Amino acid sequence: MSTPPLASGPEGPRALRPLLDTVLQALDAGARARGGPLPAGGPEAVAARLRQAVGEVLPDQGDPHAPRTLVQAFAEGAADPAHPLCAAHLHCPPLAVAAAADLAASALNPSLDSWDQAPAASELELLVAGALSREVYGPGHNPGTAPDSLITTGGTESNQLALLLAREAYGHCVRLVCGANAHHSLPRAAWLLGLPDPVVVPAPAGTLHPAALDEALSRLPGPLLVAATAGTTDAGLIDPLPEIAAACAAHGARLHIDAAYGAGLLFSDRHRTRLAGLDAADTVTLDLHKLGWQPVAAGLLAVKDHRDLTALRHRADYLNAADDTEAGLPDLLGRSLRTTRRPDVLKLAVTLKTLGRSGLGTLVDHVCARAREFAALVDEHPGLELRARPAISTVLFRPAGATDATVAAVRRALLTDGRAVLGRARLDGRLWLKATLLNPATGPAEDG
Repeated sequence: MSTPPLASGPEGPRALRPLLDTVLQALDAGARARGGPLPAGGPEAVAARLRQAVGEVLPDQGDPHAPRTLVQAFAEGAADPAHPLCAAHLHCPPLAVAAAADLAASALNPSLDSWDQAPAASELELLVAGALSREVYGPGHNPGTAPDSLITTGGTESNQLALLLAREAYGHCVRLVCGANAHHSLPRAAWLLGLPDPVVVPAPAGTLHPAALDEALSRLPGPLLVAATAGTTDAGLIDPLPEIAAACAAHGARLHIDAAYGAGLLFSDRHRTRLAGLDAADTVTLDLHKLGWQPVAAGLLAVKDHRDLTALRHRADYLNAADDTEAGLPDLLGRSLRTTRRPDVLKLAVTLKTLGRSGLGTLVDHVCARAREFAALVDEHPGLELRARPAISTVLFRPAGATDATVAAVRRALLTDGRAVLGRARLDGRLWLKATLLNPATGPAEDG
């Protein structure tokens, strides 16, 4: 039996080319078989079709047709975020240029835990991390206290790191204060890190109320970490960041802003002012596999002062021996809690360089405009109720006069039929259908 071809090395491109044709043809066949944004039939039917296509997972003898068979079955049973009616979650359709760059990362397979595994990738990561931290905090910082950022798997890991850095700065007694609208990963991170139970401030309008926060900070003993949100998961709402930053400054509280959704507004000249106050945060979560059109994963944690990251330093002689570091080999272990790390930076760098700020900003402006247009259509429809004008690109609506049970049933019926993928959100004591518009190609015809 001949050795299966490798993805890199002298024969890599030649070996990949026919496989790429196979995969692309299978993707197309799977999409045509699916025929919509989601496979029809619900979980049991989808699972049955997939089991039939896969057959024996580990047969005694390999099947040369497996790439075509499995990719086609995978695509047929997928939710397609590029379909105009797939709009449930912060689940973006990735840009082709980013997916192509991701192929190069997979083929070369660098691991960002030591320089000798990822010479160019480690330098590229520093360049991209620095550039994106300056998007958050602006230029012109003292090099000794300049901002930086770490590349993560997404908002959850970034939020966990933010709490870890606060714990290392203030000790295990630091207490999280967040709004009821905060992402679930924040209180979960406090539990994971052994911190005191978080203090949850009511957010009756869907955003953290500055007066309620100020009252909480006035009565709580420090040290405190306040977590605000720029783009809530349910409705895309942005907390009043300048007022929250002022309250934190007045009470000596550390500030983290979860901008996993909203950070993409930084690319837009039209919308970036809505993130005023972001630069006051000690740490900021960004997630470009949301409003950045990247394949998963593409998260970041930006820090206002790069010295905060010294808490992550770690020594493993086989990866960052002291004499190697002294001799000039970069030490990468302090840039993540993970050891093996794939070079997610490549797709980010390729996208940023290819589209530029103006190209990304145009995409952001487009999806925000489409959300406003869709909201206007809902508002004009006599059979539908609109919750509010969209803050970013999320629209909440429901059938007029429907019960919560009916709203939930409508959503599940659409999912089972494979006709549309809508999310759900509970706000104002009621259940809403949620459309999160992240597809720049979606227009009013599809909205209707």
